[in-house]
Amino acid sequence: MTLIEHDLPTGLAQLALSAAADGGAEVAQFRIARHDSRGISLRDGVVENIGSDSNIALSVRVVVKGAWGFAASTDLSENSARDTVARALAMARLSARVSSDPVVLANEPAHGEQSWVLPIGDDAFAKSDDEVIALLQSWNTRVAQASIVNHVDAHTAMGRDTTFFADLNGNAITQRRDRISAQLTAIHVGENGFEDMRTCAPPAGRGFEYLTGTGWDWDAELAAIPDYLDQKVKSPSVTAGTWDLVIDPTNLWLTIHESIGHATELDRALGYEANYAGTSFATIDKLGNFKYGSPVMNVTGDRIADHGLSTVGFDDEGVAAQQWHLIKDGILTGYQTDRSIAAKVGLERSNGCAFADSATHVPIQRMPNVSLQPSDEDITTQDLISRVDRGIYIVGDKSWSIDMQRYNFQFTGQRFFEIKDGQIVGQLKDVVYQSKTPDFWGSMEAVGGKSTYLLGGALNCGKGQPGQVAPVSHGAPSALFRGINILNGRQEASA
Repeated sequence: MTLIEHDLPTGLAQLALSAAADGGAEVAQFRIARHDSRGISLRDGVVENIGSDSNIALSVRVVVKGAWGFAASTDLSENSARDTVARALAMARLSARVSSDPVVLANEPAHGEQSWVLPIGDDAFAKSDDEVIALLQSWNTRVAQASIVNHVDAHTAMGRDTTFFADLNGNAITQRRDRISAQLTAIHVGENGFEDMRTCAPPAGRGFEYLTGTGWDWDAELAAIPDYLDQKVKSPSVTAGTWDLVIDPTNLWLTIHESIGHATELDRALGYEANYAGTSFATIDKLGNFKYGSPVMNVTGDRIADHGLSTVGFDDEGVAAQQWHLIKDGILTGYQTDRSIAAKVGLERSNGCAFADSATHVPIQRMPNVSLQPSDEDITTQDLISRVDRGIYIVGDKSWSIDMQRYNFQFTGQRFFEIKDGQIVGQLKDVVYQSKTPDFWGSMEAVGGKSTYLLGGALNCGKGQPGQVAPVSHGAPSALFRGINILNGRQEASA
């Protein structure tokens, strides 16, 4: 696992950390990070875009007299490392003059020299553009043969983070994680406008093997897409009102992300994101006593899930990966923290949620894998559907909207199947489900078993100023919700 040519990270780290300590730093952290990305898009089988990017930089973060200082450089020379330390120290001393909120970091044991790699089967970055294009074109050909399909969009995106972290505690940690995503959208253009239908495969911490059948049955879904689209075109528009819902994990992951993931970021709950991305209704006074949802609701945060987009060995402050409860039996029991945020509320240890999307950015508290846990019972999605007299089974994500406190929201999806007397009877369209976070999760009557569980997620969760983007996964089983308000999206848009 090579960050750069030759073995520069260790030597640069020793130089930088010694200079920081000599300059009076109480805390000093050194990072080198390389980020590689790649994407290919097709429209009707024709290449629309091929893009790639790679960047590498070093950074130094220090605490002097209780204040942070940070500096970074894309120059990886020894002179640059010395200059970066000097700039970080100067920034900390300047900040110490005006800061009224001294930096205190929760303790973390030293882990020494470590190396961690997220396991993959087939290196996507080793594939030629022609190989990736050929795969996407084969998908396009299969779907475009159906008469209902007028256009097909297909694309894939790949990412790799390779990082080195060292500090005054003796840590020297090298890590690498990969991720990959692909989608195909079939489009029908008719007299009344257009309808589309998209695959539901989530992004994953995997290699190219993910696109050829490991972890997702592409053949089955691609074969079904034209029929799903045909049903949608012919389906009736939903009647607004109160419906029971069975929500598939391909849709529920996004509701988890917006109404639980962001709401349980402790920096947000304490008001640190107020001027940009909002605060949270789940304030610290609610910890241990607030009824977030029904008793079947158990939500964990983790940095250890297999193939998770937030999975790491250690975070960007050298904190070892963990798993913990955010919500247990429906009660708010925890938050996501980095070391400084943990210390502010008296926690003995961070749960390892510091992340920076580049060495040129300061690590901030970012979302781990946040997941709704399945039932211990072997409850299938069909079992949940069989409990519903009048309802909708929702599959796949699409658009969403939520307020700045993560309280009021509305979400749509890819496929909406009407349920009558415990059976699916056909598709509906224009479905939008709307609720308040505690009302929605309080209405959750049952969750599916492990056989229904799926790890969904996104590559582009945004936060911070300057803005940073982070990949994050959310696991969920299928789940049954009673009495949810359904809007007709078409009618709402034309009102």
